[in-house]
Amino acid sequence: MDGRKITPFLWFDDKAEEAMHFYLGIFKNSKRGILRRYGESGLGKPGAVMTVSFELEGQPFMALNGGPHFAFTPAVSFFVDCETQGEVDHYWEKLAAGGATNRCGWLTDKFGITWQIVPSVLGKLLGDKDASKANRVMQAMLQMTKLDIDKLQQAYDQSN
Repeated sequence: MDGRKITPFLWFDDKAEEAMHFYLGIFKNSKRGILRRYGESGLGKPGAVMTVSFELEGQPFMALNGGPHFAFTPAVSFFVDCETQGEVDHYWEKLAAGGATNRCGWLTDKFGITWQIVPSVLGKLLGDKDASKANRVMQAMLQMTKLDIDKLQQAYDQSN
């Protein structure tokens, strides 16, 4: 890996390599790392992919084909900070393909990984010192599936 102390490690049944390629095709600043195969140890089918490493937007990941023992849950998600609505739309469309969408910018991809696709401006709007503005933004967000920057900004700018 790249010397970082913490790297997300994802346990797949048998789709680690497929997931890696899926993510590499979505994130522009990404690269494939090392692919390791099971040997004759008896832990996995000899020759099958054991682990893959990859990087998305500078964040390293490791993925294991470890069998059906564990499943992903929304208790852990990946937060994608988006500067523009175009970025929100891109990541939302690509990551949700074959998966499921949820409220407030959350989705689960076809591999069961949960993502939050969030415009950068949301934190600023929700953190405004004017509680009524922040509350209007929160109420608008709670009505959304994919987050819409214009609608969030309209809720913020709305006069009482």
